[in-house]
Amino acid sequence: MVRLDHINIQTVKLAETVAFYRDVLDLRAGDPPPPLDPAQVQWMFDVEGNAIFHLSTPGALNAIGDVNKGADTGAVHHVALSCKGHDEMIGKLDCMGLHHRGNHVAAIDLKQIFVRDPNGVLLELNYRKGNH
Repeated sequence: MVRLDHINIQTVKLAETVAFYRDVLDLRAGDPPPPLDPAQVQWMFDVEGNAIFHLSTPGALNAIGDVNKGADTGAVHHVALSCKGHDEMIGKLDCMGLHHRGNHVAAIDLKQIFVRDPNGVLLELNYRKGNH
């Protein structure tokens, strides 16, 4: 394996989920390649142009098949992202009225923010020393 490529989130709240990742994480929404339907699938790109999250509605990925949504994120407990600007993110989440929880791993000076997307997917936003 070289690296993690993307996370696919199946949702019945496509517009709300696109808005969450755009407004909270500053990701850019973009259409997927054909034959995927942009009305059913959106990719969320980071500043380097990597499609970090693929958001799809049920039935949009017929070649792969749908999943049965588990409790929150099912067998996957959370998705961790390396971030910058801890205090700015706290302010943003507070302004947006999004429930979040913080943690500090003092031994490695890692600040963390835990927040859920509109589908219940738990995100762990990690701020390493120098990126607080």
